[in-house]
Amino acid sequence: MTMLDTAPARTDAPATLARITLDNAVRDAIGALLVAESDPSLDPDWSTARYRQIFSQLPTEQLQQILDFGRHSDTAGVGYVRNLPVDPELPPTPVDGGPSRLKKTFVSEGVLLGLTGMLGEPVGFTTEKDGQLVHDVIPVSGGETTQTNMGSSTFLNFHNDIVYDEIGRYDVSNPDFLVLHCVRADHDGIAATHYADARDIIRAVDERTAEILRSPQFRLNAPGSYVRNFAAGEDVLSDPVPLISGPEEFPEIASSANGVVPMTTSAQAALDRMREACREVAHEVFLRPGDALLINNRKGVHARSQFQARYDGQDRWLQRSYVRRSQWTIRYRAVAGRRVHN
Repeated sequence: MTMLDTAPARTDAPATLARITLDNAVRDAIGALLVAESDPSLDPDWSTARYRQIFSQLPTEQLQQILDFGRHSDTAGVGYVRNLPVDPELPPTPVDGGPSRLKKTFVSEGVLLGLTGMLGEPVGFTTEKDGQLVHDVIPVSGGETTQTNMGSSTFLNFHNDIVYDEIGRYDVSNPDFLVLHCVRADHDGIAATHYADARDIIRAVDERTAEILRSPQFRLNAPGSYVRNFAAGEDVLSDPVPLISGPEEFPEIASSANGVVPMTTSAQAALDRMREACREVAHEVFLRPGDALLINNRKGVHARSQFQARYDGQDRWLQRSYVRRSQWTIRYRAVAGRRVHN
């Protein structure tokens, strides 16, 4: 396991981590503009345009680094951005999964959507947080052991953020990227986010395992939120798909936190080995306020360690956005009268 704060980059694997730290003057200048902005949910199109304008004040080298992260195949799969602006004061962490109705400023939302705008377009799905562009990722009582963003007391499996799709493929209309921004850390500071790059995973497994992972011998379960809210708790499995696809130098990986069903004994063995490899090659970061992760949702898979939730208004609070480079290819999912997707 590689800790982002301390370990040197590996020389035997692709460059899978990008680091960006704002200097204090840039942080304060951007923060002063964000604190004056209103709730972006009131006019998302205007707000996202405004946030792009604000974040254009980043130094050119850092701006290019984020843009390159979003547009090139050979760049890192995860970006770690630090020393971002924070809200001057915070209300209690919502106990119902959010959003908070007591938040007076929207700096964290501006940071989230400002970073999103440099990677692509924010996208909402009605099956995830009712199509909101800003997702509050908060432990919820009763969801401790679920493989969802409500969980806390169990390890959240290595996964992509996938989207249920009637076409039978949950890896097509899913986000290209997601952004995780820390509003408040967990009480004990032990909640870790992990990222395993498909390039590193392929390097770690043997040739036969890689061959099986590239064959359509697996079925992905729909996200836990979909299963809970739309399928009465019953599994909703995809068509048979490979877990690894694409060129050898630029592989794509697909995996569901809520379960992957192998169709053969050899597929089960390959899945087990892939999960071991994820832990072997993963980077690890402990997010703090002012930190954000840019996650390529196709180049790799991410996970979260267990932590103790107390439901006392001071629990871990992240905000998340989904990002598509283009929404054109998922226009068949458009909801009439709303700029969101089914």
